Amino acid sequence: MEKPPGRLYADLAHLWPLMSPPEDYRDEAEFILQAIRERLGPGPRRLLDLGSGGGHHLHWIARRHRATAVDLSDAMLAHSRRLNPGVAHHVGDMREVRLGELFDAVLIHDAVSYLLTEDDLLAAFATARAHLGPGGLLLVVPDDYADSFVSPHISHETRRSGEDELTFVEYSTTAPSHGKHVDTAYVFFRTEGTRLRVDVDHHRVGLFPVAAWDRLLRRAGFRPERLPYPFGERGRDLWLWAATLDGPD
Repeated sequence: MEKPPGRLYADLAHLWPLMSPPEDYRDEAEFILQAIRERLGPGPRRLLDLGSGGGHHLHWIARRHRATAVDLSDAMLAHSRRLNPGVAHHVGDMREVRLGELFDAVLIHDAVSYLLTEDDLLAAFATARAHLGPGGLLLVVPDDYADSFVSPHISHETRRSGEDELTFVEYSTTAPSHGKHVDTAYVFFRTEGTRLRVDVDHHRVGLFPVAAWDRLLRRAGFRPERLPYPFGERGRDLWLWAATLDGPD
């Protein structure tokens, strides 16, 4: 099992609730819930969230479904445990974890973007398949695609809570990897009372064309459907992949 990819999921994990609060995830979670209802019908289902992070999507999803969360970062799972006390939490790698349970649906949100090779993606899809019965549903939401990513991208945002203020600057580029990955540098400016602190973090994520996602999902035994996902930043096209497992493994 590898270590979490970046300081944001380790010693800087305490920034996450301020940087990306759970209230920001309500509309996305409702979109995902609707996709589940349309394919599996109404009523509570068993859902496995691979790469669940701080559990901000689960904060809304777990209100309607019995959820289990898996993530590499125990620091992020600590946030989720506080936010989602009714959810079972496990430290694990989405490429290899096996819980010995079956679920109606598996969700892999933007944490899937940290997978850097097609073999990594196939391993994650195999994990999903191992936890689904026939007719089970896999939902995948990558952050970017090689077809549409424009390099470089620079953004910044400021969040406040009481006397605490966090400004984070994001610089993303494909230049070092010639379009095969996206490298992102984060700079965090934190004001806590009268004290200013600056931290730097680096992340690398995979960058695959849309056709590769379709091909690899089919190769893993799924029948994928690509849905427009209306939550992209900076005008980028995002897709929710809703992939059904037709038969037994």
